[in-house]
Amino acid sequence: MHAYRTHHCGALRATDAGSPARLSGWVHRKRDHGSLLFIDLRDHYGMTQCVVAQGSPVLKLLEELRPESVITVTGDVVPREAGTVNAKLPTGAIELRVRDVEVQSSAEVLPIQVAGDAEFPEELRLRYRFLDLRRERQHRNLMLRSQVISSIRRRMIDQGFTEFQTPILTASSPEGARDFLVPARLHPGKFYALPQAPQQFKQLCMVAGFDRYFQIAPCFRDEASRADRSPGEFYQLDFEMSFVTQEDVFAAIEPVLAGVFEEFADWSGTKRAVTPAPFPRIPYQQAMLEYGSDKPDLRNPIKITDVSAHFAGGGFGLFAKVTASGGVVRAIPAPGAAGRPRSFFDGLNDWAKAEGQGGLGYIAWDADGAKGPIAKNLEADRVAAIATACGLGAGDAVFFVANKAADAAKFSGAVRSRVGRDLGLLEENAFRFCWVTDFPMYERNEDTGQIEFSHNPFSMPQGGLEALNSMDPLDIKAFQYDIVCNGIELSSGAIRNHRPDIMIRAFEIAGYPAEEVEHRFGGMLNAFRYGAPPHGGSAPGIDRIVMLIADEPAIREVILFPMNQQAEDLMMGAPARVPPERLKELHIKLDVPPVKGSKPG
Repeated sequence: MHAYRTHHCGALRATDAGSPARLSGWVHRKRDHGSLLFIDLRDHYGMTQCVVAQGSPVLKLLEELRPESVITVTGDVVPREAGTVNAKLPTGAIELRVRDVEVQSSAEVLPIQVAGDAEFPEELRLRYRFLDLRRERQHRNLMLRSQVISSIRRRMIDQGFTEFQTPILTASSPEGARDFLVPARLHPGKFYALPQAPQQFKQLCMVAGFDRYFQIAPCFRDEASRADRSPGEFYQLDFEMSFVTQEDVFAAIEPVLAGVFEEFADWSGTKRAVTPAPFPRIPYQQAMLEYGSDKPDLRNPIKITDVSAHFAGGGFGLFAKVTASGGVVRAIPAPGAAGRPRSFFDGLNDWAKAEGQGGLGYIAWDADGAKGPIAKNLEADRVAAIATACGLGAGDAVFFVANKAADAAKFSGAVRSRVGRDLGLLEENAFRFCWVTDFPMYERNEDTGQIEFSHNPFSMPQGGLEALNSMDPLDIKAFQYDIVCNGIELSSGAIRNHRPDIMIRAFEIAGYPAEEVEHRFGGMLNAFRYGAPPHGGSAPGIDRIVMLIADEPAIREVILFPMNQQAEDLMMGAPARVPPERLKELHIKLDVPPVKGSKPG
């Protein structure tokens, strides 16, 4: 018999009754029934009930063991008595009658409980993540992650992609976030950067002639934590293709994503619908108008409408002034809301004020016609025109946001989400995908007034060099696209700029002189000068994909060892101070700002 186990803890069945068995695992739970001691023994694969009778020589030892101690038990498989069979447990038809026990490792008093569904503070969970991961939900999430990655890898290979690994120590690149820098000991005063993404390397793979590349790529960005973004590091399905148009990229990745989500659609216990390929394509400007976001949640049926013309010069003075000064008025329909009590409307108005807005005007239609402060002051024909534009009738309502275009779009998107949620309009048990396309190539920094890249700086501008030389930069669109699922951006991507002359001009508009572009991206530019194919790709986030499938509200629930929101690893104690002699080897002197409130010296 094997020293530790003949079976794992999820393997034994009724057909094994009468056979000897040896199991090893963690003491999940103990139950003392007086004449019998029951122990649920757990390992990676499942759970088996073990039973020890009064008078057994191993009873005292097991009674004294704390939960989560690791033991090896040897005994005989017996069928459970009628009425005690646990149909919810794969091993629920049998139990192991224990004859012998060996303690492999005794557990101390637990800081967090593994058995049960109790909630614990995030700091405690992260500090004892190895215990947290023993809990069923977390363990299952990480197994899901592994299976999702395996499925993605298989599907990409079936699509003709080849997997490569790109460098981790590289040069700094303007990807839109701060780099993590690594001092180069052999090159005093110089630093490597951890890659924010394998952007340049995957493009160089195309220049090298590899046609279809992918990897499950680690990426590093020194940025703040969010519910859907892990601080420090994350993983993405990085891929690139040669001689492709935007539609070719979509056609390659849509079956992979739809297939993965369909494969695990019932992971949460309820079968969920998945948008079939081809996914809807929504131009950026349309997305901002109709959804108030470049990450539209298509489970919400509400579409925003521009009603500026219906208020311009009209009787509702506040909105007339907004339109006269170049602002816009956006209408957010609320189907069926007219029958809600006044507190519903007042609550949304109070919420809008708490969000820094002046309020949230509305019109509601009942059997007697239009109601509300705006309806009282706006001409009847204009009110009727708004109802027609928004597709509303008796029983419905509509909310309004008036402001500058960019501000109105942002807040009307928030109102759309709030109204859809409060009215229960969101489609349940569904994964709804879309592509957002035609992003602007540039945007103006509100603080500095400078023209900046609005998306990926390596994208091909629509219209090429001629557009860069002849158009207002803010009117230039790029072959850039995002893939969105349920309001969460899974990926950004683009058809790349593969011509040095176009790239130098594109960066010049964003304030980078040619010599700086040559200095920063000389490796890629030089490669392009020796023949580069048109190419494009994308990089869906692995962590976000798994978070959606697992139906988890925060991304840390699907990451093996996540950091906290301050980018600290509480379990390993990172980041940590480095001994002075190590800093000396790296030619580094610290100039650390004083801790707030501390005294000098």
